[in-house]
Formats: sequence, C-alpha cells, structure tokens
Amino acid sequence: MVVEPPAAHPRGVRVGAGDAGRLEAATREFRALDYRHGGGSCRDAAQILLPYAELMLVGVVPEAVIPRLCTAVADLYNLAGWASFDDGRPGAALAAFGRALELARTAGNDELVANVCYRMGRLYLHYDAAEEALNQFERGQAAARRTDSALARAILSANLAWAEARRGDAAAALALLHAARDEFAAASPVAAPPWAAFFGETDLAAMIGTVHVELARSVDVRYARSAIDRLVVAVDGYGPAMARSRSLTQIWLATAHALAGDVDQAAHVAGTAVGTAAELRSERTKQRLSPLAAAFARYPGNADARDVLERIDRLRGIAGTGTVTHRGVNAAQGKTLE
Repeated sequence: MVVEPPAAHPRGVRVGAGDAGRLEAATREFRALDYRHGGGSCRDAAQILLPYAELMLVGVVPEAVIPRLCTAVADLYNLAGWASFDDGRPGAALAAFGRALELARTAGNDELVANVCYRMGRLYLHYDAAEEALNQFERGQAAARRTDSALARAILSANLAWAEARRGDAAAALALLHAARDEFAAASPVAAPPWAAFFGETDLAAMIGTVHVELARSVDVRYARSAIDRLVVAVDGYGPAMARSRSLTQIWLATAHALAGDVDQAAHVAGTAVGTAAELRSERTKQRLSPLAAAFARYPGNADARDVLERIDRLRGIAGTGTVTHRGVNAAQGKTLE
C-alpha cells in the first residue's frame, strides 16, 4: 500500500475539521488492513503518517476542532501501537500507546483512554506479565466508568477476566465474565467509535471461550469443555475482514480440543489455524501458537499431534520468531519484567 502524506502543516498554517476527518479516514483504512492481514500490513504506512499528524497539532486549530484533532491523532498512535505489537515490536508499541494516552487525555476522551489502556494490557498479557496487564486493564476500566459507554466497560471486564484466568483465579475470572455479559447487553445500539467497533457478539463469545481455555491451562483442565461451544460460535462469526481474529480463535479452539482429549478434532482445527497464521503478517499470531504446541506435546505417541507440532515448528522457522521473551516489552519503560 502506498501512502500519499498530506502537505506538511508548519506552525501558522490553519488546520480544520476536514484535516481531522482525513486523518480519521486514513486510520480507518489502516485498521481494516490490520484486522484482515495483520499489523505488518499497515505498520509502516501508519508510521509514515505520524509526523504529519504531529505537525497538524502545531498549526492554527480552531478551539472547537482541537478535541477532534487530538482524538484523531491519538487514535492513529493507538493503531500504530497495536500494529507494532502485532508485528512483534513491543517497545515501539508501548511508545506509541504512551503518546496516544497523552493526546486522548488532552482531548478529554476517556473512552479512548480506556481503549488504549486495554491495548497496553493485552500487550503485557501476551508477554505473560499478568500483574502489569491487570494494572492497565484496571486503569482502563476506571476511565471507562467516567463515560456512558457500557461497551467500553464490557471490553475491559472481559479482558480483566482473561488476566485473572491467567493468574489462576477462577472465581474472579468468572465473576468478571458475568459483568462483561451484563455490560455488553446494556451497551447502546448507537454505532461504537472505530477503536471499539470490533467488539460485538462474536468477540464476546471469543473472549468467553478464551477465558475458559486459560482456566483449563491454569486451574482445571475440565474448563476446556466449556470453552469449545463459545469458540466455535466465534470462529463461525468471524468473516474475511477479521482473518486475524479468526486465526487466533481457531488456535484457542484447537488448544481446547487438545486439552479435552479430542486429539483428532484438535488436529483438524489446528491445521486450519496454522495455515491461516502463515498467511498473515502477524508475528503475534505465530507466537500465540505456543500454548497450542504445549497442548499437543501431551500426546507424544499420536501421529496427528506430531504432525501439528512439526507444522508449528516449520512456521516458527519461517517467521524467525524464536522464543518469546519479555525483554522487548521494556524498551519504552526502562524496566525488566523477567
């Protein structure tokens, strides 16, 4: 994709609602590419646009346009951070999220603040820093409570449930899932902002299934059975525009089947998941194969399980991801998670 950057806006040049609108449109396009093809498909383009977006902020901006412009630039950083995370660049992601938070707060947009905190929490959770993930999700939930958005609260409650499940607290995880369902049911039918519009019935089902798989891994393998139905619903609900979400959910579904002892079905789903992951420009999706590999490693004598493990190893070799560590997460914050 070739990005044609807007003309530079040095100090003294007027910046209006139309400029903010064009920035919003570019971010929508990048976000659609991210969902369909992975963060590697749009990260560079978003990075190219960020300096021009920053220049808009130092132009002459009508007071009435400032919140919209700050929100637009913040969401571009939010998207760039998410794409960097998905592309295996956690340090760059945290730096982008940090700037997104600054601008969202300047705009007085607590709903966007909540969303950025959610995305930062997901990054930490991916790198097994569950406590820091909880901290970010709780900050996001606090921001969401300052808004009238039940959808924002539902997103944060569902992700808090995931973090609690990763920590092995089944009671807290299940209570938060119940809260997420109630908040989602109470959400306004008015169109959600672009950064939260992904979270519909399908994503809620995926989150419920994900939390149950985590509980199967951390608490009791019997939770795997209760994950399967919700994950099947989610896989069926994700269309081509959400290819990455579909692949990630297939990985969890295959993991749930393997943990439940359904090795044949697990291998069938895993084959599709690995094939889709190979087509995406998403290092995160390839890294997410680790729990699936661990589940299949429980069956060393099973030919289907060995075949899946070999396919995962080949994909990792092509991707060059190696062992996932926490070190890259700290580049933007100067602290160690290991």
